[in-house]
Amino acid sequence: MIKLLLVDDEKGLCEYLRDFFKLRSFTVFTATNGQDALSLVKKEKPKVVFLDIKMSGMSGLEVLKEIKKIDSATKVIMVTVLDDEKTKDEAKKLGADSFITKPFITDRLEEIVGEKIKELLEEKGQ
Repeated sequence: MIKLLLVDDEKGLCEYLRDFFKLRSFTVFTATNGQDALSLVKKEKPKVVFLDIKMSGMSGLEVLKEIKKIDSATKVIMVTVLDDEKTKDEAKKLGADSFITKPFITDRLEEIVGEKIKELLEEKGQ
């Protein structure tokens, strides 16, 4: 079963997305801050992470940098309310694999996860 990690300081959003992906047979973990997210990455080794850029405490960019240090193969999808090119460029440099802007359509999230899983399988096959 594919493991997903959802990181957002909006607890209700994490719960909604957890339920959405569990119905699609994913193992889902949630974190509402960067420290908890990094602990889960180390312990559970999720293949795909949805990571909010704007969080209190550790920013999503800081968390992204640490996730990629732990496991560079983890696919990280940055979630933002801003369509800020400077922030996107910085995230790309740190290893972000994709971006999605809030508000989003859950079908689009499912599509992105499918794309990232396909990439992981192709990378594994090389």
